[in-house]
Amino acid sequence: MSGTQLSNDLEQGLKPRHVTMLSIAGVIGAGLFVGSGHAIAEAGPAVLLAYAAAGTLVVLVMRMLAEMAVASPDTGSFSTYADRAIGHWAGFTIGWLYWWFWVLVIPLEANAAATILHAWFPNVAIWVFTLVITLLLTATNLFSVKNYGEFEFWFALIKVVAIIGFVILGLAAICGLLPNSQVSGVSHLVDTQGFMPNGLGAVLAAMLTTMFSFMGTEIVTIAAAESHNPGKQISKATNSVIWRIGLFYLVSIFIVVALVPWNDPSLAQVGSYQTVLDRMGIPNAKLIVDLVVLVAVTSCLNSALYTASRMLFSLGKRGDAPAAAKRTNASGTPYWAVILSTAAAFLAVFANYVAPAAVFEFLLASSGAIALLVYLVIAVSQLRMRQKRVAAGEKIAFRMWLFPGLTYAVIVFIVAILGIMLFQEEHRVEILATGLLSILVIAAGLLVARRRQIEGKAALVLN
Repeated sequence: MSGTQLSNDLEQGLKPRHVTMLSIAGVIGAGLFVGSGHAIAEAGPAVLLAYAAAGTLVVLVMRMLAEMAVASPDTGSFSTYADRAIGHWAGFTIGWLYWWFWVLVIPLEANAAATILHAWFPNVAIWVFTLVITLLLTATNLFSVKNYGEFEFWFALIKVVAIIGFVILGLAAICGLLPNSQVSGVSHLVDTQGFMPNGLGAVLAAMLTTMFSFMGTEIVTIAAAESHNPGKQISKATNSVIWRIGLFYLVSIFIVVALVPWNDPSLAQVGSYQTVLDRMGIPNAKLIVDLVVLVAVTSCLNSALYTASRMLFSLGKRGDAPAAAKRTNASGTPYWAVILSTAAAFLAVFANYVAPAAVFEFLLASSGAIALLVYLVIAVSQLRMRQKRVAAGEKIAFRMWLFPGLTYAVIVFIVAILGIMLFQEEHRVEILATGLLSILVIAAGLLVARRRQIEGKAALVLN
């Protein structure tokens, strides 16, 4: 890394097509292709209400985040805005929690990809595939942001083509136009114990599951800072988030619950997409879905490496992380932030092998409610930032709808969801673990702020 820059600046190497595809890829993960089957089995056809509610929350949060990001694009995104709007402790805390979330995603997604490859090549151990995949994507992230953008562009394109193909086949099957299909029509929406067979409580539980499927939508506001005209890119991506969620989630899940009974055990066992493709009579359905899921998890791993490194870089720039994290090479890549994030991911994997199972389970649980905390911080930051900007007489080019009513509604909704999770046995551990981690990070943030204050007074005395 002999070409290290002294300016510690990121390269604006992402092209408009990269940012466009990044915004699309952010909402398409393995959870859509496989995990949605569990949500359907939990709530029945009414899972559509769960996805609609979770999707609406994400649309509103993205609108709030975009209002701040268009005015002041920053690779630290909501962490930087929380620092300015709420206080240093808030930006410090949410930045490190968000970094931790994506660091844990790296080994999980690498293991998921390795498991698929191991099924094809059983003579190669899963850990070998995990190591090779992680090292390869780390290497591509080390050289230039263009590499990340190019990889993610093609990953996203494959996922988009796969979903559009699924939607076309599904609509053809519903209309009875597929000759080898065993299913047609939309009768399964209501013919198996009704539209909401397990009641409203099951829909709420499914919403908690589906809500985390959308984590990653906000990455576009981080990536846009490394593109030309970031404000325009963020506005464009935010305005299109409604149709992206509508097409990729609501339409595709509608096809699943219309064509397959919600209590079909295959939905949870092999995933919703494979189950429907099998019923349509599509040959090699498992291979097709495995290939798409492999691309999806590799894409998520690639984004996790990128996002974790950029958040760590931003924390380093603000003095909230080791100074090495803000160093960039000749191509404007924060190479130490990439290396440190990957190293932390490997430590998490190491803990999984050498520590008691309960330790790694706690590590995973500690990230369980981070998505909701991120959304809550974005909402509070936008509320306070708007008030400051209006007081300063600043013109607001990109606005949150129905301010402040919708912003307050989102805050109340998120707090209510966190409260419900605390009283539900299956989610209580996540809330407690995330809460404990948050308290520790807040304490660390206050110590950092105290140290800065002491150093500032000392410098003033010396001067």
